[in-house]
Amino acid sequence: MKFILRTLCLLILLSPFFSHAEVEKRPNFMFILSEDNSMHFLRLYGDKAGATPNIEAMAKQGLVFDHAFSCAPVCSVARTTLMTGIYAPKLGTQYHRRSALATLPEGVEMWPAYLRESGYYTSNNSKKDYNVKEGKVWDESSKKATWRKRADKGQPFFHMETTTVSHESSLHFPASEMKKPTQTPQKDVWIAPYHPDTPTFRYTYTRYHDKIKAADSHVGKLIGQLKEDGVLEDTFIFYFGDHGGVLPRGKGYIYESGLHVPLVVRVPKNFAHLVDFEPGTRTGGFAEFVDFGPTLLHLAGLDIPKVLDGEPLFGEGVSAKNLEKRDTSFGYADRFDEKYDFCRSIRKGRFQYIRNYMSYLPDGLQNNYRYKMLAYQEWRNLFKQGKLNAEQSQFFLPRPAEQLFDVEADPHEVKDLSADPEYADVLKELRKELQDHLNDINDLSFYPESYMVDNALEDGIGYGKKYSGEIDDLMEIADLSLLPFRKAKKELKEAITSDEPLERYWGFIACSNFGKQAGELASIARKSLDHENQMVRLRAAEFLGIIGALDPRPVLADIINTSKSDQEILWTLNTVVLFNDHHDLKFDPSSIQRTFDKRDENQRRIDYLTGKL
Repeated sequence: MKFILRTLCLLILLSPFFSHAEVEKRPNFMFILSEDNSMHFLRLYGDKAGATPNIEAMAKQGLVFDHAFSCAPVCSVARTTLMTGIYAPKLGTQYHRRSALATLPEGVEMWPAYLRESGYYTSNNSKKDYNVKEGKVWDESSKKATWRKRADKGQPFFHMETTTVSHESSLHFPASEMKKPTQTPQKDVWIAPYHPDTPTFRYTYTRYHDKIKAADSHVGKLIGQLKEDGVLEDTFIFYFGDHGGVLPRGKGYIYESGLHVPLVVRVPKNFAHLVDFEPGTRTGGFAEFVDFGPTLLHLAGLDIPKVLDGEPLFGEGVSAKNLEKRDTSFGYADRFDEKYDFCRSIRKGRFQYIRNYMSYLPDGLQNNYRYKMLAYQEWRNLFKQGKLNAEQSQFFLPRPAEQLFDVEADPHEVKDLSADPEYADVLKELRKELQDHLNDINDLSFYPESYMVDNALEDGIGYGKKYSGEIDDLMEIADLSLLPFRKAKKELKEAITSDEPLERYWGFIACSNFGKQAGELASIARKSLDHENQMVRLRAAEFLGIIGALDPRPVLADIINTSKSDQEILWTLNTVVLFNDHHDLKFDPSSIQRTFDKRDENQRRIDYLTGKL
């Protein structure tokens, strides 16, 4: 009896320490990413051929997001957004591949570093692909990295793992490969209305479904390892795609097919009290990649740095009701490898609004890596042969300056509502909301990439704040494209004769968007062909070439040969390919009197023009 009494007294004395240990116990986190995978190809989201039993099992024990978005439709930009929690055009990380790494503001780190500093073991297996200087983020990042390497098995961990089986390269197969059988029956797959239903496309879709099944197997393997270690019910598991799917018009494009990812979160039983949802719940609330970091920091009990753009999706004090109210996501698409563009989007509720700042550039402009895929090649060949219908041809034609889609009624975004009077109020509302957002983040893409690299990469956020008025002015010139030409003409004249090179630059882009409507400005534009700023010369020649007032090729060749900026040269080569492929102005590569590194994006353009692919 004395032994029992002493034991009870000891337990009472130690009870504060046990309580403290319980309070201090923190959840583990695991991110499992499948590369190049939009939500459209999973049975969990309605695709009957997309069975993913391991991910579906996660869904029964957690939360499925019907609206999750990567913000960017390509890996380095999306992953940098994910791991910084900051919108890429605000930071200067919006270009894939980056010309130079951006720098986070002083005192700011990529958010996993805060977990690490607070005692978490952080591991990454193994893709990073950031456009920002990294810092001390990982205890280990390699193909052998695992949470199992932490010395103290009681130490909380954050492990991130990417399965590459569904990557774009898995669809770079020769025609002979199509003789091999697939796991998914070809008759079971759907074909998007913007694609021709041919044997090549059907086989490509089917092979992609097989790769997603392989990714699901990897999810099952990792969950099994957590269970073996006895930490499954202490670990929040996030499964998601790193951006949209890789079938043509997916990865690299700002449509739903490029931005809308699957997101399933398995909630561990030991930390279910942190989540205001029952297991097996689906939510219509919107999630963006900028929200993922704040969510983990909040679940870990850490402060969220104010510089982060996202908000926690769940955790203590975050109600399911509030999450359901979230209905907005932003997207951006700039340069992907050697192919330039400048698009922004807002998805709000059932509508997606897209702003094409360079609408004269077709989506289908040559990108060497994209066109390794047989489906891409066949699609373009059928277009050239006149064998596509209107929906299938859109990809290869100039776009409107703004587009509006009802994604619920038109999930593949082939019916543009921007000119429909019935949706005029929706168009106006979303246009304004997107403009306000770009003003808020001081979007650095209103500067040419060459200018941004030279001036804004040491602290893009600080630079944007300092020159926010200048960015606003440039945006106003860019938005002249949204007016009827007769109303924009006066301000366009002022822009293309401005003493400020950046104003001329955007004035000529707006003129190119108007095309031949702006033909009366040709004589004024000619005066900028010998401007001291190479990017002004480029845009003036581009505009004059588009309206047929000038053969732009000699000017373009001269810019390539004389510019001291790799980014200026690459932009000029982008325009060369535009005229070469879409305006029947074939370019003579021998007019280029300089050489480039074989790994350089500029060399990719040269390889294409010389037929060396």
